Amino acid sequence: MLDVRRMQVLRAVVTSGSITAAATNLGYTPSAVSQQVAGLEKQAGLPLLERVGRGIRPTAAGRLLTEHAGRLADQLAEAESALAALRNGCAGTLRVRYFATVGAALVPPAVATFRAERAGVELDLKLTEPKDPFEELAAGRADVAITVLEPDEPAPLGMVARHLLADPFFAVLPRGHALSRKRVIDLAELADEPWIDADCSAAGPCSNLVKNACAGAGFSPKVAVESDDYATAQGFVAAGLGVTIIPQLGLSYAHPGVVLRKIRNPEPVRHIHVVYREEAAWNPAVIALAEALEKAAKAS
Repeated sequence: MLDVRRMQVLRAVVTSGSITAAATNLGYTPSAVSQQVAGLEKQAGLPLLERVGRGIRPTAAGRLLTEHAGRLADQLAEAESALAALRNGCAGTLRVRYFATVGAALVPPAVATFRAERAGVELDLKLTEPKDPFEELAAGRADVAITVLEPDEPAPLGMVARHLLADPFFAVLPRGHALSRKRVIDLAELADEPWIDADCSAAGPCSNLVKNACAGAGFSPKVAVESDDYATAQGFVAAGLGVTIIPQLGLSYAHPGVVLRKIRNPEPVRHIHVVYREEAAWNPAVIALAEALEKAAKAS
């Protein structure tokens, strides 16, 4: 197998025109350069240099290896440059997983900020359920995830979680509902109402948060209609089929047939975090995206 280092020594000899000049340029002794060339000739099985008067010139094999050595040097320089860009967070791909409401409210402005600062980094953006991202992160299929964690809920082992914002739930009532006259309502006041389940994912963190809040108010919701998105749930409420509660980020569009009211005793709040693996904390691109999401959260 050809020695790449010896090929670069041969290239130095050919481009400088002599072993002595190559030795000076490389910081070697002429004897060391001659030994490197002799070793490469042994590997190649062909002479690489020939004497012409007082000078030397490459043989056909020497020219061939010199050309390949040049291309290898260019490729190595390109690889080093790409590696430096990746190390500095200016290249590569970040795989980002997020759920629907933050996809509408936080991700677009954060991505715009990130791309303005790090145009060389590609973002692979994919919608997923709030409960799924940890599996994606742990399996190495994602680099950054946005999900819901409670303040006293630790991030999974090996993960870093940064709090983005607290997203309170609001009661969504049909226009003209008796409770719409109140500015703030107690959650228990919805106990006897038919409910529109706005998030019927049984194991999802948002669904669990709603159920736990209702339990804290002393009741379990009587679900009349199941809906898997907030806009559809509002449509059912507007038609007078029930009431629901929806987080603030899910109310960027409010149906004209509903009214929104604050909730207390208790006030359900979901806490949104950006999460990444501890081993990715060295990556400036990961940190830059987390900071862009924090900036978007503050502005929301």
